[in-house]
Amino acid sequence: MQNKRWKLKEAPDEKLILALADSLNISNVLASLLIKRGVTNFFEAKNFFRPSLSSLHDPFLMDGMHNATDRVLQALTNNQKICVYGDYDVDGTCSAALMYLFLKDLGADVETYIPNRLTEGYGISIQSIDLLKEKNIELIISVDCGITAVEEIDHANNLGIDTIVCDHHKPKDILPNAYAILDPIKPGCNYPFKHLSGAGVAFKLASAVASRIGKDNLPLKYLDLVALAGAADIVPLTDENRILVREGLQLINTNPRPGISALIRSARMEPGNLSAGQVVFTIAPRVNAVGRLGDANRAVELFTTDDPQKAIELAQILEEENFERRKIDEMTFSHATSLLEETIDLDNDLAIILHYEDWHPGVIGIVASRMVEKYHRPTIMLTTIDGVAKGSARSIPGFNIYEALQNCEEFLVQFGGHEAAAGLAIEVDKLSDFKKKFNEVLKTSLKEEHILQEISIDAKINLSEISPKFIRILDQFAPFGPGNMRPTFLSENVSLVQAPRLVGSNHLVTSFKQNGHEKILDAIGFNLGYFVSKINKDENLVDIVYTIETITKDGKVFPQIRIRDLRIKDKNGNYIEV
Repeated sequence: MQNKRWKLKEAPDEKLILALADSLNISNVLASLLIKRGVTNFFEAKNFFRPSLSSLHDPFLMDGMHNATDRVLQALTNNQKICVYGDYDVDGTCSAALMYLFLKDLGADVETYIPNRLTEGYGISIQSIDLLKEKNIELIISVDCGITAVEEIDHANNLGIDTIVCDHHKPKDILPNAYAILDPIKPGCNYPFKHLSGAGVAFKLASAVASRIGKDNLPLKYLDLVALAGAADIVPLTDENRILVREGLQLINTNPRPGISALIRSARMEPGNLSAGQVVFTIAPRVNAVGRLGDANRAVELFTTDDPQKAIELAQILEEENFERRKIDEMTFSHATSLLEETIDLDNDLAIILHYEDWHPGVIGIVASRMVEKYHRPTIMLTTIDGVAKGSARSIPGFNIYEALQNCEEFLVQFGGHEAAAGLAIEVDKLSDFKKKFNEVLKTSLKEEHILQEISIDAKINLSEISPKFIRILDQFAPFGPGNMRPTFLSENVSLVQAPRLVGSNHLVTSFKQNGHEKILDAIGFNLGYFVSKINKDENLVDIVYTIETITKDGKVFPQIRIRDLRIKDKNGNYIEV
């Protein structure tokens, strides 16, 4: 069991805390949490707790938007055939569904195209453009892809097909020669918010087109798709994303479209109080599964149908594919773990690089993430496709894996991605050289603090401070995600009300109280089953690091401590090594 480093964030200025706590009538702890999120006065707090669609940025601030809207309106006026070209993940399929539905509502002659992950791979391809030419497509709108498709868009231009790129990924040195490029992080774009999802950029294009024809509110009906994409794509839930995801979740919970409703119910949940976290961990994997194992067009079909019965049938297909994906995922993870123990010495190699020619390409990204979670090392998982080793790279917090791959570019056929995750391809005979070089890069750029997992703690509190009002205000910090994580607390010298129990595969369940106070809080620690046999309820105290969540039992809502880590003490307050 690897020890984790606990790091308590520095408290803001006390005068600032007291002033904000007084103006909002909240505790000093909550005021401190707000200040750490950039909220320092009553008006900023109002915007934080009541984010408004009126605060969204003007879409025409995005470079290329005037050209893009001109071309869309031209296609609508002349009844030209449009293809919305997406990606096979949640963001890509939601983006494609959003743009398709929007254009359909405007009477467009429009269809969607999602490449097959296993046979075509990511993004726009020459073969897909040739296919679209045969179907007399005159305008391609790429969503969640296209920013690196330089040759492919040249090919489309030669065939007389215009392309509008809606993307949020990092461009290469050369931009494609598209009719218009919408990407807030492309060079020269001064759009104020740089972290939109692919669906967020698509929503901006829809908003801009709608504003030019006097239908400003039309795109708002697709905010559920923007929320699903934003939560699943792990974009920072700050600024515009926080507004879009919050409003979209409201739509999902109050009036879900047939496809999303069927998807929620197939996951044995009910709309009403779903959080961004539940979207990420229950709905998103089902959507991703159809793209990982086959044809992601079924996800677009699910999002675009208005037939409840068809939605139920499609949701069942996603459910079955996800079940199959989990089986393959589990087998691959088990095999990868064995392979690591046989072939890699983590005392010498800083990276986990594993290649097996028969691994399913649709799951190795998930398994790479699980390996990072277990071993806390940058991980690259590769399978063989058409004689080339292809796969996924996943990083650890604070380490830029994209830059590390750039330093090994001489050995790579291709690669792309960002700081936390990337895709890559390597000639099989160059794998050994690549492993050597990648580990050399890590030895110069990976610091010890990267490898030792750190838990950042927002505040130290007593359990007695967790009142109904405290929880009610804390819940209003949502939606939680990157940039606005659920606050993490530390409570010291906590006693166990009941002996810890092991539940599920490796989870700890108990309840806590502190300093003889009568307040008792239920607690669960996922993947912390290791500690169950180490704690004696009557002899040990514990320091716990945790988040606070609410659960529903018998129709009533209760707070629950979600333990992230704990340290065991003896009766004298000394830590016990475990």
